[in-house]
Amino acid sequence: MFDQAQTELATLRDLLRFAVSRFNEAQLFFGHGSDNAWDEAAYLLLHTLHLPLDRLEPFLDARLTSAERAGLLRIIERRIGERLPVAYLTNEAWLGEYRFYVDQRVIVPRSFIAELLREQLAPWIDDPEAVGAVLDLCTGSACLAIIAAHAFPAARIDAVDVSPDALVVARRNVEDYDLATRIRLVEGDLFAGLKQRRYDLIIANPPYVKASSMATLPDEYRREPELALASGEDGLDLTRAILAGARKHLKANGLLVVEIGHNREELEAAFPTTPFTWLDTSAGDQYVFLLHRDELP
Repeated sequence: MFDQAQTELATLRDLLRFAVSRFNEAQLFFGHGSDNAWDEAAYLLLHTLHLPLDRLEPFLDARLTSAERAGLLRIIERRIGERLPVAYLTNEAWLGEYRFYVDQRVIVPRSFIAELLREQLAPWIDDPEAVGAVLDLCTGSACLAIIAAHAFPAARIDAVDVSPDALVVARRNVEDYDLATRIRLVEGDLFAGLKQRRYDLIIANPPYVKASSMATLPDEYRREPELALASGEDGLDLTRAILAGARKHLKANGLLVVEIGHNREELEAAFPTTPFTWLDTSAGDQYVFLLHRDELP
């Protein structure tokens, strides 16, 4: 079929239709930036052709060179054959207007905390200029640390990850945004390498996939580092450790903000007296909690 496509498909419109058909036929999973075959195919083809990602229509009927057609067919075939998330094929991922370099050393950035940071965590933080120290736990690609640096312009940020490979990717992104003087990358297990440092704000998007869910993940998720996904039998191992250690690393009026996926019910059952505040995000109020320092268990 791909050999036939090389000789019979002529325009970008042809290749886009072909990609959507093949993606749907292969029953790919879409969960890393798009949720359907059309959006993912359009992004992948535009990126590969070095065209503006927001301007598909003017190029649909442009004829492709044989080299361009071959390149598009190769990347379509890789998406199907290797079940790689599209971000690993393009080496980029977006959170809102922020672009990040990614590869298989980090999970593909996706976090509801990002949209909360773009609002400077209002109304929970009254004066963004007064935030002087931020800690980003499980930083991965450093995406949240970078967005936090823009949200809180006076803040110095420590971005921590246990994976040295992830920190190589994080360093590239920090340098791309010219933030090396404000973001310090720390290799370590949560708070272990921070000594007595205290912060106005701690954010974390830790691993939170429970064991039963890990066993049934789509292939695309299995291409991501397991270290960045799995968090014990109930998905809360890392969250428990964060709750246990956060108090001594927060300033008197400090805030803790943590994303926990679909584990709200399990978390509230495990900490029945802790007054979690659940923050509204585009997907609802089930996924990110906030605690003041004096509310921590």
